[in-house]
Amino acid sequence: MQKVLHPHITSNPEICGGSPIVVGTRFTVRSVVNYILRYGLTPEELITKFPYLTLAQIHDALAYFYDNQEEINTDFRENSENEVHPQTLPPSP
Repeated sequence: MQKVLHPHITSNPEICGGSPIVVGTRFTVRSVVNYILRYGLTPEELITKFPYLTLAQIHDALAYFYDNQEEINTDFRENSENEVHPQTLPPSP
């Protein structure tokens, strides 16, 4: 199977511990997945909270997650999202 390219996603061992991030930011794919799939924000709501992100970047981060679920799930286990953006997380139910 050919590897799918994700133009808005990159990783660098010197940024966010090598976790996949949105290009030009320190915003991890893990964070996008957390806000949208765990907390139920829409991509449109996410860009109002983080206006430096675009809808294309958010959708590419979600596509990256679906193409690389095992990698991102490992990233979740190894990193606490509350340490990344504690001031912006909604309270847990």
